[in-house]
Amino acid sequence: MDQFSKEIRSKIMSRIRSKNTAPEIFIRHILHNMGLRYRLHVKKLPGKPDIFFKKYNAVIFYNGCFWHGHYCKQSHIPKTNKKYWYDKISKNKLRDQENIQKLLDLNFRVLVIWGCTHRGKGKTAINDLAQQVYKWIKSNERYNELPFI
Repeated sequence: MDQFSKEIRSKIMSRIRSKNTAPEIFIRHILHNMGLRYRLHVKKLPGKPDIFFKKYNAVIFYNGCFWHGHYCKQSHIPKTNKKYWYDKISKNKLRDQENIQKLLDLNFRVLVIWGCTHRGKGKTAINDLAQQVYKWIKSNERYNELPFI
């Protein structure tokens, strides 16, 4: 049983941002200051990547650990309505894998940044994270995830 009424839960869930989160904006700002130019949420690409670097044929997904089912301490199935959440997150993970594979098949380079990279114990400072992203963009590496799994 949920501790909140349906109306309150709906209000809470409606305020969860799916794009343009504070860490995502901050990383974009730093990368822009480093001279990198990009497009946001390109609808024509599989999965609508959060950031697209045309010059480097690279895309970045900024994934929340809960919503995308990361294997970290910050990702867990809620105690209420477990089957619903398990099914939902499983579908999200499958869709993510399919979109990443489609992008790789189209010769895009893909970087996934997990939310736990800059939160909780062992977090990476946002400036260090931006440096890692910059280094990856300048490399020829086809796929990577931060933090490294």
